Amino acid sequence: MSNEDTPELEEDRFVPSFSDAPYGAVLGSMAAAMSAVGTASIGALMLLIVADVIGRNFLDAPITGVSEIAARAVVAIVFLQVPAAILQLRLTRADFLVRRLQKSRPRFVAWLEALFCIAGAIVFALILWASWPKFQSAWQTAEFFGVQGVWTIPTWPFRGITILGCTVAALAALYRAREELRSVRSRA
Repeated sequence: MSNEDTPELEEDRFVPSFSDAPYGAVLGSMAAAMSAVGTASIGALMLLIVADVIGRNFLDAPITGVSEIAARAVVAIVFLQVPAAILQLRLTRADFLVRRLQKSRPRFVAWLEALFCIAGAIVFALILWASWPKFQSAWQTAEFFGVQGVWTIPTWPFRGITILGCTVAALAALYRAREELRSVRSRA
């Protein structure tokens, strides 16, 4: 994609220098690290699934717990990668209207983006609020999933990833909203 088509997608806005934006630099670095862990998790999950398929079909020796791990890991991967997607302006959306308006009404688009980010921050804060008691319960009761005596894994790490992801995603959305509102002021 050329910059003419998508002027709002500037890669250097993802992790600003610490001297320019200390909050943005720390947040961007944290989101990038979380995204890297999420990407590595995708690779590990793929290897686990392939090993299970090979073991199941060719060796008659399936790997116990693969479906349970995959079910939890997919959710964890999403929450690990969403903060980076927010900061990189790469959340899935139909932005054909925004692209057209960007050329003629950039201030309106900045307001629209800020509103979108604030709504996102609220959604992630609500998910965080709803997930926190479940995380505490899983931690305190040593909740697990799997079949006891055969294969189990604790639930709290996956719930903790949801908490971490929601927290960083809400902060990332607020940061993006602030940056959009700054751009409105600079265009005035």
